Amino acid sequence: MSGVKFVKERDGNPKRNLMAAYSMPKEVLQDLEVDTAEDQLRDKSAAKSVYARESEYQRQRFDLELKRDASVTKRPIESVDSSATVHDNEEKVKKSRWDVAAPSPDSSNVVKNQESGPVIPRSRWDTQKEYQMPEVSTAANDELSKELITEVPGVGDLQFFRPSDKAHFGELLIQKTELTAEEDKDRQFLRILLRVKNGKPQVRKIAIRALRDRASQFGAPRIFNRVLPILMDRFLEDQERHLMIKVVDRIMTQLGDLVKPYTHRILTVIAPTLIDEDKVTRDIGREIISRLAQTVGLFAIITNVRADIDHQDEYVRNITSRVLAVVARALGVSSLVPFLRAVCHSKKSWRARQTGMKTIQRIGAIMGIGVLPYLQSLVECICDSLSDEQLQVRVATAQCIASLAQSTHPYGIDTFNVVLEPLWRGIRTHRGKSLASFLRALGFLISLMDAEYAGYYTQEVMRIVKREFQSPDDEMKKAVLLVLQKCCAAGGLTFKQVKEEIMPDFFRNFWSRRTALVRQISRIVIFTTAVLSERSGSAYSISHLLDPLRDESEPLRIMAVRAIGRIVKQYGSQDIDKRLETRLIDSLLIAFQEQTNEDRTILYGFGAVIESLDVRMQPYLPPIVSTVLDRLKHKSPIIRQHAADLCAMMVPAIHHCGEQGMLNKLNIILYESLGEVYPEVLGALIGAMSQIVAVVEFDRLQPPPNQILPNLTPILRNRHRRVQQNSIILIGKIAEKGPESIPPKEWMRICFELLEMLKSPTKSIRRAANASFGSIAKTIGPQDVLVALLNNLKVQERQLRVCTAVAIGIVAETCGSITVLPAIMNEYKTPETNVQNGVLKAMTFMFEYIGDMSKDFIYATVPLLQDALTDRDLVHRQTAATVTRHLALNCLGKGYEDAFLHLLNLLMPNVFETSPHVIARIVEGIEALKLALGPGVALNYVWAGLFHPAKNVRKAFWNLYNNSYVQCPDAMVAYYPSLDEDSGRKIDELNVVL
Repeated sequence: MSGVKFVKERDGNPKRNLMAAYSMPKEVLQDLEVDTAEDQLRDKSAAKSVYARESEYQRQRFDLELKRDASVTKRPIESVDSSATVHDNEEKVKKSRWDVAAPSPDSSNVVKNQESGPVIPRSRWDTQKEYQMPEVSTAANDELSKELITEVPGVGDLQFFRPSDKAHFGELLIQKTELTAEEDKDRQFLRILLRVKNGKPQVRKIAIRALRDRASQFGAPRIFNRVLPILMDRFLEDQERHLMIKVVDRIMTQLGDLVKPYTHRILTVIAPTLIDEDKVTRDIGREIISRLAQTVGLFAIITNVRADIDHQDEYVRNITSRVLAVVARALGVSSLVPFLRAVCHSKKSWRARQTGMKTIQRIGAIMGIGVLPYLQSLVECICDSLSDEQLQVRVATAQCIASLAQSTHPYGIDTFNVVLEPLWRGIRTHRGKSLASFLRALGFLISLMDAEYAGYYTQEVMRIVKREFQSPDDEMKKAVLLVLQKCCAAGGLTFKQVKEEIMPDFFRNFWSRRTALVRQISRIVIFTTAVLSERSGSAYSISHLLDPLRDESEPLRIMAVRAIGRIVKQYGSQDIDKRLETRLIDSLLIAFQEQTNEDRTILYGFGAVIESLDVRMQPYLPPIVSTVLDRLKHKSPIIRQHAADLCAMMVPAIHHCGEQGMLNKLNIILYESLGEVYPEVLGALIGAMSQIVAVVEFDRLQPPPNQILPNLTPILRNRHRRVQQNSIILIGKIAEKGPESIPPKEWMRICFELLEMLKSPTKSIRRAANASFGSIAKTIGPQDVLVALLNNLKVQERQLRVCTAVAIGIVAETCGSITVLPAIMNEYKTPETNVQNGVLKAMTFMFEYIGDMSKDFIYATVPLLQDALTDRDLVHRQTAATVTRHLALNCLGKGYEDAFLHLLNLLMPNVFETSPHVIARIVEGIEALKLALGPGVALNYVWAGLFHPAKNVRKAFWNLYNNSYVQCPDAMVAYYPSLDEDSGRKIDELNVVL
């Protein structure tokens, strides 16, 4: 205890003192500080940070200069109180985040770090160094707690107010009695902007709407001088940045040409979103830049980005090229071609030429096949740059050609003829990463050629490709694999050449442990192996994959299983001989037994091979089943789960081989394992049992169904998704194949358990439960099941009522509508909105399922639909319109036009509804009746409303007319009203020129 020094208690309330009772010896302190990687709490917190997901390249956006007017200055973030600073002549002591009792520097009990030098303060953005908590004294903490802002005057319903917000909204914290008109406007704008940034969702929507409506009143200078600096703040979170970008988007629409002076600053802020990791953010950035280009014009955009085209920083040039590509898509590529031609042939700076190449590359990537009309002009811009004196320009040109060729596939080879010769010359003269770009470009061009030219270029380039098989560079590996894929797809490689010259070197150089550790390259290698297998045959590739499949490295084994599964699924196993078949099953079984992680790749690959071999699996079933049974008893739950899943995959093959005794043995062992405590394993066991029950004859099933089902009923209460779903599926299969083996009371008990499954948040479970209802209803009759379902219509939960309606529809389809419809129509007499809505919903599903059998129930259901279509409740009319739609579509042309006309008379007054869901269903019902009655009858209701003086009336009827004009314009011709002068009808309004 000699190294431990007790610290004197500080002044203050001892109950609220959080200081430690003693300080640590410096040796222990240094050991703890060195091993910072084990601080899981800090690592987890850092991983959640917005900027932890960004690369160093993306963080360069904070280094961009946002030029500001001299009249507007940004308030700097206030520094910590001077009492918190440490004297320059004293060495700083590195402190742990848990060492809350660290004394002030002037205390006599400080343990000074004599061995290490002074610690340099670090920024949170300096990822080269570890984070260090700033040294702040108790006095500084007290002052900071007094300055904590909890409420901003004039702004309510804020979720938070960050310290960084003080730099942008600090004016709102200063109370002033006298304000000029401009200052008052400034404060109004800042209050609205703060509500958008930090407000609650409802307040935020209102604030964005207010900001959009008052944008012209606030003016562009005030808006952009405030919003753009916020977007450049390092402390801005993802959601806040998204909201500020949305503000810029809304304001630009309102301001129009007033945005032009701020074009460069807007581009500086928005352009970095084009390389963001989030796809939504990238799409929003493209949309804003497109709208900006359409607002200010091409000349303003080019003027503002001109200085950045040959900028020294590659980051700036990259985002500039992406901006120009988005502008080209918005304003048309043809309008930007003259400028791109000048940039690509610039003699002043090679950086400008490189930016031009990147711009054309991005145009190809963004527009896809839409770049084809402009391909000739774009190729003319880049054709001379393949022999440029600067290597960076040549590489960018090769990448540009690859992008254009990929976008225009399979067209445009004639346009690329001018670049083939310099491209081939570059392939023969370049090495390293530059050669990879040239090879990639040639690979995409070969895919555009016909068979003769593709064969010639393939033979020539294969010499270089085989030489680069041994390259350690990842980019070169990707390029070589791409060329192999394109040459095989274009038919440039023969069977003999692939098998004898390419495949041995390919497997020797690419199927290695190092390749398996790189996820991206391993996936490309797997795909390339599958492409080459089309030429060499699946047996040859699989024979070479057996060694990686038995390798000690688990990533390499998983990679080999992926490839084998893909080859077997695509090309089958017909050419696999008996010897190779035995070796393959043996290797897969070893890989399955050696697996130590949770990856299911080996399981899926093994299942694909079993499914492909099918009856050829009979000699290998005993050892595989023995392995499965042994692993079902393993102590690891993951291994037991994988064994049960493999058992489920083997069931069809075992059945096709006629091994009924083996299936019964497996079923007995699986049944005895239903006491499994891990839900994932239990779900896999029940899934395997359901596969066995589906294929085995019921009279020979062991154990019998009346022994299996009572044990499944309590398992249904398990809340795990897979357990519930597989249990319901197994119950449904028992109900389909052997209903008489279970007493009706047991089936009713299961029905009540299944009612609870209708509340499940998982759609697949609800669907399985509904399907099982139909099977059980067919087994014991619909009456008892209907009683339980109709009682469910009285509950308050909407999801449960909807699922009950679906179940009633399935029961009607299974047992016949005549047994269900009287019961649910009688239930409609109940004067309760939920019950009546549930009955209408059940009729919707029932008529949808039974199809043209609906014709027998039209006249019976018309009075009920008449009551529903004249009800005051919107949902009643909406659901009744859906029932009418299904009736009309199912009974089209069967002679029930009188009933349909009556329903149309009831449905037409509802066309003025404004609720989007209701009007959509009403219009669908009218269109279905229009098909049943013919467009002439339906349009007789429309003509009078097309020229009604009320705008809302005209809008509703013009919507119906436009739909008819799109759907059946030819059938409408005979029903247009005659407006000739000879007919005696004269409408003065038609002579008015609007």
